[in-house]
Amino acid sequence: MLLSELVTPEHVVVPMEARDKAGALEELTRHLVALSGGVYEDVLRAIAEREEVLSTGIGFGVAIPHGKSPTVKELSVVCGVSPTPITYGSIDGEPVRLFFLIVGPESSAGQHVKVLSRIARLVRHDSLRARLLGARNATEFHQALLEAEER
Repeated sequence: MLLSELVTPEHVVVPMEARDKAGALEELTRHLVALSGGVYEDVLRAIAEREEVLSTGIGFGVAIPHGKSPTVKELSVVCGVSPTPITYGSIDGEPVRLFFLIVGPESSAGQHVKVLSRIARLVRHDSLRARLLGARNATEFHQALLEAEER
């Protein structure tokens, strides 16, 4: 499965409006629920509960918040780029500008792990992170993902 198949331009928020961690999670959750359905409060609670266990800020200015919700019918991903760094509690202590939010039902656990792994592998590359952060709109963000996955 290609990430670029799950993350179409409609699934990308560039630029994000939020200026703090809670706001970023709320903004991306609203976007995901608007596209994929689900109950906003339930989805946000699932993400917040996962975040309390361990920060999903994986380093290099990237966060991959995720959770499982029975109100979301299939695995969904939305992405966002913050124009300003957001304090996030990342494992490297650095703020975050690049977000990938993953939510699905319990039945999508295997696919959930595959998508998490795929994102983590892709964003290790400095050149892709730079392109994603420099995207002026959702189409440019999606194009960068497409080209990265073609390699």
